[in-house]
Amino acid sequence: MSWATGHIAKLKAGEIVSFRPRGNSMVPKIRSGQLCTVEPIKNDPIKGDIVLCRVKGHDYLHNVLAVRGSGFQIGNNKGRINGWISRAAIYGKLVKVE
Repeated sequence: MSWATGHIAKLKAGEIVSFRPRGNSMVPKIRSGQLCTVEPIKNDPIKGDIVLCRVKGHDYLHNVLAVRGSGFQIGNNKGRINGWISRAAIYGKLVKVE
């Protein structure tokens, strides 16, 4: 169970979630402790968005850096690449940071 398990369950049920992620990997787009609002993924294009996703068993609120066919490359805002995932591993899209 990760920090995002409950949020992911709500997103899968069609709910909007808000939470305060910790860490500095997304600065300056998201600072540690800022309130982030995430909406469920629909069929919207998501290249360039920040998404709540699972990569290799870890949950992240990170950038979609590239799209290749049905794959999405996920990474932080410091140059680290987390890996490639399918759309099924993307649960929500960031819509607001306060």
